Amino acid sequence: MKYRAIICPVPKGVKVFFRSSSSFIRFLLVAAVVIAVPAYVMYRANQSTYGEIFVEADKLPVHTVGRGDLRVTVIEQGGLESSENTEVKCLVRGENTVNSVIENGTHVEAGDVLVRLDTLAIEDAINERSKYAFWSQSAVERSSALVARSKLAVSEYLDGRYISQLMTLEKDLAIAESNYLMRVNLHGHAEKLSKRGFAHAFDVEQRKVAVEQAKLEVESQKNQIEVLKKYTKAMELKTLEGNLKAAEADHAANQERAILDKKRRDLAKSEFELCVIKSDKSGMVIFPSAAAWKSSPDVTEGATVHKNQVLLLMPDLQKMQVKVGIHESIVDRVKLGMLAKVSIPDSEIEGEVISVASIARPAGWWTGNMVKYDTIIKLPEGTTGLKPGMSAEVEIVLSEYKAVLKLPVSAVLETSQESLCWVKLADSIQRRVIEVVESNEVYVVVKRGVTVGEEVVLDPVAFVREAQLEAIKIVDEEHENAPKEPIADD
Repeated sequence: MKYRAIICPVPKGVKVFFRSSSSFIRFLLVAAVVIAVPAYVMYRANQSTYGEIFVEADKLPVHTVGRGDLRVTVIEQGGLESSENTEVKCLVRGENTVNSVIENGTHVEAGDVLVRLDTLAIEDAINERSKYAFWSQSAVERSSALVARSKLAVSEYLDGRYISQLMTLEKDLAIAESNYLMRVNLHGHAEKLSKRGFAHAFDVEQRKVAVEQAKLEVESQKNQIEVLKKYTKAMELKTLEGNLKAAEADHAANQERAILDKKRRDLAKSEFELCVIKSDKSGMVIFPSAAAWKSSPDVTEGATVHKNQVLLLMPDLQKMQVKVGIHESIVDRVKLGMLAKVSIPDSEIEGEVISVASIARPAGWWTGNMVKYDTIIKLPEGTTGLKPGMSAEVEIVLSEYKAVLKLPVSAVLETSQESLCWVKLADSIQRRVIEVVESNEVYVVVKRGVTVGEEVVLDPVAFVREAQLEAIKIVDEEHENAPKEPIADD
């Protein structure tokens, strides 16, 4: 992350403001002390009215306090991308090998081949599924015939066998009844002959037994007819209807299996067609953004891709934007709608902040372990000459001041309680406490503590003894507040 001021040329001797890094400040302070001590010894004989300074008064580097405009910005590096991309995906199931892929950045027309996938596995699947589809269809035909036979069996029983069996039993009943009447008549005739003495009693008894047998035969035939109507018919119908339902269920299962096998075969055939991926429209084709730690894109010849993986992008070049990462220390100051200046090779474009991520991008060794938040800068539609992947420098204006008091950052020393500067007067160097409003890498905005026209000493730690002592206090305070490392036992 960097800050930059848009203002008048920086005076000679201006240095980076101490707020950029506490460790860098300590380094500068210690270095200044090391440099200043020999200078102090060399010039301690100086008994001028300016007190303890390490150079002659007229050689002190100073800056005249004045008013001016100040712009506080944050500058980050990013890359151009389109806000609307047509994704070219792999629609083939499983893992597939790329046989060929179009070059990155190629301009294509509708119908041009973009990617070819290996088809060997799909061809084997088509052959296998075709075999199962025919087997399943054969089972459907057999079960269909069985269902038809089962339906005919019900009608055949009700309209055929049952009626035939009933008629046979009714005929047997009629014969049994006729035989019974005949036996009754013969028994009566035998009784009459026995009374007249023409028949023996044994014959009468025999005729009587024959009557009883004929009667039993009639009862038996009636029972058979009743069993047929009441039980046998119902049992046979239940059996036939059960056979019909079982046949229909088997047929439905065979039909479902045949449909699924056919779908699998047809899906394999359709995926075979999808192994050749063509463009739906004309435009530029680019690879998806590769991960920062990879040196090549995911889609190359011989690479393995899976279903719904984005293989290529076709960006809308009329709707471009820039994505940058804003450091966590400054992201809260970046608001939607802020103006941003986007610098690309040979051009500068005004943009607008339209999105600031609420979650930081993953930090790792490939990002220097820096935590940053993705921020989107929208560019005006229709801007020509923009291509995805172009590098861009984005400068976002965080705040802007008009006609304010300002000092070079090198003239200010910040302690834990206050901000200090040293003003060169006619016959002395005066320590001033100032109130700093904001700063960038070049200047600080001062609310009070100095006035227009006064001269402040630049880099006071190097030239003013009092400033040096304040700097040493800062180092001592930081050392005292630093966590103590435990002493290892011997």
